[in-house]
Amino acid sequence: MTTLIWIVAALVVIGVYLSWTAGRLDRLHSRIDAARAALDAQLLRRASVAQELGTAGVLDPAASIVLYQAAHAARQAEEEHREVAESELSQALRAVFAEAQQAEAVREAPGGEESLTELSEAVRRVPMARRFHNDAVRAARAVRKHRVVRWFRLAGHAPFPMAFEMDDEPPAVLESRAVG
Repeated sequence: MTTLIWIVAALVVIGVYLSWTAGRLDRLHSRIDAARAALDAQLLRRASVAQELGTAGVLDPAASIVLYQAAHAARQAEEEHREVAESELSQALRAVFAEAQQAEAVREAPGGEESLTELSEAVRRVPMARRFHNDAVRAARAVRKHRVVRWFRLAGHAPFPMAFEMDDEPPAVLESRAVG
């Protein structure tokens, strides 16, 4: 009789542990979804502001075209090409704002100070949102690596979480504005 009680107690403990682990994994997947939505919002904001600046007529024509095309490509990119398109937008922003003269030209235009501030904030928030997303992915992957999770298929049918890797280095001119 005592053996049966010990077996039942062990099964209950194992069941509680499996339930707790499955709940933790579910919360991590929810965290990934929320972080991805925040990242998408920040990427869209950055592309929108860049596209707006590209069409405002305050930059020289070549810079306007480069910025507009990169921002448009980032906004229209399919999911499998999104990382590359966003990296290309980062490169275009660094190329356009490589020198302080472009930032000065934008600042001197009507409404330019607000546009430059909004762009500075957007390029500052993208790396933070990406970091939060990738941290959530890393945590979920760590839990999904455990044998118990794989053996009991505690992840269910949730896709394996993928990190969002892109070049998100802001232009030095805009980075210094966001900090100051």
